[in-house]
This record gives sequence, C-alpha cells and structure tokens, in this order.
Amino acid sequence: MIAEKEPKRILIASGSDKGCEYLSQFFPEPDFMPAVLTNNASEAKRRLADEDFDIVLVNTPLRDEFGTEFAVEIVDMRYTGVILLVKNELYDQVAYKLEECGVLIVPKPTTKSAVMQAVHLLSATRGLLRKAEKKSQNMQKKMDEIQLINRAKLLLIEKLGKSEAESHRFIEKQAMDLRKTKKEIAESIIRTYDN
Repeated sequence: MIAEKEPKRILIASGSDKGCEYLSQFFPEPDFMPAVLTNNASEAKRRLADEDFDIVLVNTPLRDEFGTEFAVEIVDMRYTGVILLVKNELYDQVAYKLEECGVLIVPKPTTKSAVMQAVHLLSATRGLLRKAEKKSQNMQKKMDEIQLINRAKLLLIEKLGKSEAESHRFIEKQAMDLRKTKKEIAESIIRTYDN
C-alpha cells in the first residue's frame, strides 16, 4: 500500500525577484507547501539553518555569489536535494564540476516539465537514501547488540569459568525465562560483573 504523501518543502534561491516568482509557480499545492523565496545565498543559508526543506532550487547567478559553492555546501551538510539552474552555455562546464557532488544541473532556459522531472528524480533518490540510511542504522544497532552480548559472554567466561557455549546458553535461557531480550540480559551481566 502506498502511503499518503506529505507536501514537499521547497526553497527557491534566485538572483531576481522575477525568477523567484516565475519558478514558484511550478510548485502548486497540495503537492508542495508554498515555496520559500530568497535571492541570495546568505539568506538561503539562514533559512536552511532554521527550517528543513526537501528541495532547494538555485537559479544562478545569485546576488551574492554565483550559486555553485552554495549548492555543494547544501549537499555536503544535509540530505536536501539540490537543483541548480545554469545558462545553457555553462551547462557542460558546471555539470562536469558538480554532478559528482550530488547536485542536479538543469540548463536554462527551462520548462516546468524539465524542472518537475528533476524534482521527481531528486525525491526518488532521497527516498532511496533514507531507506539505505535506515538499513545502515539497523545493521549498526544489531552489531552493537552482538558486541554487547559477546562482552557479557566474555565476562561470564572470565568471572564464572563458563565455556563460550555455556555462556551463550545462559544468556539465551535467562532471556527466555525472564521474558527479556538477550541485550537486556547482557547489560545486566555487564553491570554485575564489569568492575
């Protein structure tokens, strides 16, 4: 079953007010929350420090910098997707420098269709990254639990003279008898015997 999607939060940074207004029309409700508009990197950074955004759309050049450094900085700091709009004649040069950084480059002039394709691509990529991060966190939790249980087994071997198999069985039996997890039993053993 596909879950109900929440509206995406968009930050648009464009060197001109006209560019901000034009691009903001690409993101209608209910799929998007009203876009936050700014025309320089400094203001956009302040907004990013205070709020979370799904996508940052940078329409180069900005008033205080071109925008490439700002785009790379966002990608390095967070999981926010970044779309960088650059003049067609600069596209190859900018794409060569930034595509390895994770910034999606779109040549301009552009169309709503091209921008929306980039938005959907970034959304799908962010979804995959979130899944991978969750798997990684679960694996790390499991590894931490195994280390904890092994530490408890080692204490049982050292302090009580049990074999590795006896220590393993002891922890499993305690977990079943007390209706606790092996991790909880290991923590209890460590508290008891780790002086």
